[in-house]
Amino acid sequence: MTKTALVLLACGAEELETIAVVDILVRAKVKVVVAGVGGPSVVTCSRGVRIQPDVALADVVGTTFDLVYLPGGMEGMRALSKSADVGKVLKDQYENKRYIAAICAAPCALKAHEIAKGAKVTSYPSMRGDLDSYYNYQEETIVEDGHLLTSRGPGTATAFGLRLAELLTDRATAKSVAAGMLLS
Repeated sequence: MTKTALVLLACGAEELETIAVVDILVRAKVKVVVAGVGGPSVVTCSRGVRIQPDVALADVVGTTFDLVYLPGGMEGMRALSKSADVGKVLKDQYENKRYIAAICAAPCALKAHEIAKGAKVTSYPSMRGDLDSYYNYQEETIVEDGHLLTSRGPGTATAFGLRLAELLTDRATAKSVAAGMLLS
């Protein structure tokens, strides 16, 4: 059965963190749905890159995905944190022990929706102060705690995408994707 991933895309999201992970998952034959948190309109990312979501998030609330991925970016994180629909999706995903992945500033959105208190996480270094009191903060490139995965930022997005591809498919598929990208 084909694995599925939902990418929560909000205005101000970090584009490299968004595109790198989406691209790697697509190469791994994961069915990726990019959902616009503010609707189906084009989203302008943190550096001005514009991305067209596949759907509005409101249209897929209640749909089951193997992975929900939150890219970082300060403004994107703020929008993710304020969205009731994001909260519903994350709580359902967490309660049903399906994968949640967040990178850069996005772990702060997990905290805003009270996801996985006490779990091991990482983030962009400047976000540590916002996360320390709620999570068990780690200074690692990728941190896994059960079905919760977090990573640091744009420079770690490719490795993070490959790890997510491995979890959703298998090691051989992730290695094949890496080789095709000249990463091995």
